[in-house]
Amino acid sequence: MLDRSNPTHLIDIVDVCRSFAKANGTKIDVLDKVNLTIKSGEIVGLLGRSGSGKSTLLRIIAGLVKPSSGDALCRGAAIAGPPRGVSMVFQSFALFPWLTVLQNVELGLEALGVEAATRRERALAAIDLIGLDGFENAYPKELSGGMRQRVGFARALVVHPDLMLMDEPFSALDVLTAETLRTDLIDLWIEGRLPIQSILMVTHNIEEAVLMCDRILVFSANPGRVGADIKVDLAHPRNRLDPAFRQIVDSIYARMTQRPETRTAALEGIPGTGVGMMLNHVSTNVIAGLIEALAGAPYLGRADLPVLAGSLQMEADELFHIGEALQLLRLAHLSEGDMVLTDTGRRFAMLDTDGRKKLFADLLVAYVPLVGLIRRVLDERPSHMAPAARFRNELEDYMSEDNADETLKSVVSWARYAELFAYDEQAEAFSLENPH
Repeated sequence: MLDRSNPTHLIDIVDVCRSFAKANGTKIDVLDKVNLTIKSGEIVGLLGRSGSGKSTLLRIIAGLVKPSSGDALCRGAAIAGPPRGVSMVFQSFALFPWLTVLQNVELGLEALGVEAATRRERALAAIDLIGLDGFENAYPKELSGGMRQRVGFARALVVHPDLMLMDEPFSALDVLTAETLRTDLIDLWIEGRLPIQSILMVTHNIEEAVLMCDRILVFSANPGRVGADIKVDLAHPRNRLDPAFRQIVDSIYARMTQRPETRTAALEGIPGTGVGMMLNHVSTNVIAGLIEALAGAPYLGRADLPVLAGSLQMEADELFHIGEALQLLRLAHLSEGDMVLTDTGRRFAMLDTDGRKKLFADLLVAYVPLVGLIRRVLDERPSHMAPAARFRNELEDYMSEDNADETLKSVVSWARYAELFAYDEQAEAFSLENPH
């Protein structure tokens, strides 16, 4: 059995900040004063919403990205380039298609200057350990997604790293394949057969984090910070139906759906509210479908988020995006890990198509400041037209170009459904179809 009792710190992250410059010279803060420690003998999960900076932090630890300020240390030494003793498993497999399984696994050892015979022996042992014995001479195109990811694990393990980093390693796999691979990995960890001391994994899957990790760092977003450090005191193997397991999952859902204190942007100039509010694109069909599901049996207006995610086969992150859209429009609210329809949401569920469009239009104008701004500009201009660039430039004062595009995409989709204004994709311009 591998001795994991040594409390030596493998990684220390001290007041790490990371920002990226936009084209106009302003900065977007991705990480803000992040502090964490990874010790020998633990599996630690970085759990948070998309865009919370989890993957950026992982890349800082891997030596692929430098912090803008603060200290990133591996065994007490500053990380400057990929540190020795740290390997990484990627979401996208990242295999060389022209190399066999054996050759892909040997690559890391070759880079370290390990001689050929030892390289082959260790690579075969890693392939056998991860369950790919017999596929040494196969090429990636001959393997399933799950098998290709096993090659990724073997390649990371073959160098016998102190720390293995995993960036959403199961998210590209189907549900059953991901579950099998998670179980196999945990079994090898429990048995002490993995030639590593610790694992740090990024995920946005709450149940996955509770299933695998000894500690879960819950990230808040915009910019990314460690919002909570949760210890998971459950013995392996863990049972998803265990009340203690469910309690931890529910508590994390509740924490991640806590609504931040709202403030008025016009008064305080705070990004993230007012016209600078970032929107995630959620289809109006999905919004209407979720409202109908919540209004009907068995939920009757109130659903436990983990149960709802399971029944709809949705990742937590996807459900959070829809829930936040409903909350923004006052159609539902998120409370203590539950999604609850408001009276307005219940009324929406009862209306016909035209009634829903009218109500949705009223809610957009009332609660989405950018929609109200676009409508006012269109009303005031004699031509009743305005270029999208006029609003995109304003958004980019608050957010990245990609987030500005996503926000405009949301507004276009929602306004079309509500018949508030039209958008010409080729001209990239808004207009009123029936100006009053």
